[in-house]
Amino acid sequence: MRVLSRLFRRLFLDKLLATHAPAVCSFFGQHAPLANARAFATYLAPLRKTEWVVYSKRPFGAPQAVLAYLSRYTHRVAIANSRLIAYDQQGVTFKWKDYRIEGRDRYKLMTLTTDEFIRRFLIHVLPRGFHRIRHYGLSAKAACADNIARARELLAVPKLQAEPADATDGNDPHPCPHCGGRMIIIETFARGSMPRHRPTGPMVAIRIDTS
Repeated sequence: MRVLSRLFRRLFLDKLLATHAPAVCSFFGQHAPLANARAFATYLAPLRKTEWVVYSKRPFGAPQAVLAYLSRYTHRVAIANSRLIAYDQQGVTFKWKDYRIEGRDRYKLMTLTTDEFIRRFLIHVLPRGFHRIRHYGLSAKAACADNIARARELLAVPKLQAEPADATDGNDPHPCPHCGGRMIIIETFARGSMPRHRPTGPMVAIRIDTS
């Protein structure tokens, strides 16, 4: 860490000195004399002897880990289903975490009346017209399609395969028997053999009667 700290200090100060120019830096008030390059270098000189603290941590394991971390904040509303313990006519019981306590004792249970639980839940619901996630840069809504197409062209990414014609002409060979929508084949296996694809478990839904 000591080597990293001193390396970062040198590079930072060198880059800062390199940007000292009237067109880039402006100084006002009591710092106006620093517009002079020699005065500016003299002002920064003591910093070369000051110990800098550089904080570093291990990087994320992989892009999948980054997405998993972000998804907990971008695709979750108020409370996860796994935290809901029980509900009845008296109220809703759920788990919560007391950050003032360390260890297993920080996980506790709380029971609220149904109307109070719904009130607290709705506090986390954005008002109409607000967006939790806003795209910017290449993904800005105004020119998203053109930007993405240009980026794929510059990166020499193969063009996306066009959707088969029979998927949209109403003659889908595998329509859903319930809704009539298109069904996607995930695996084909012979009679009597075991499929390799493991189906996801049934989702346990907890319903709250608000009537």
